[in-house]
Amino acid sequence: MKKSSNKVKITLIKSLSGRLEKHKASVRGLGLRRINQSIEVDATPENLGMINKVRYLLKVEED
Repeated sequence: MKKSSNKVKITLIKSLSGRLEKHKASVRGLGLRRINQSIEVDATPENLGMINKVRYLLKVEED
């Protein structure tokens, strides 16, 4: 099996104010706290699922 070392760069571009609690929890679970904060996360099924759920709040760049 091939080792998966894919990374995805995500940036929070919209506010969490007034969003569903599950969506806020997904953003926090990804490690984002502030607007315009960018981080790189591993492209695991768990992370990709959270990214997909809140895609409208994020800018996603694949490496």
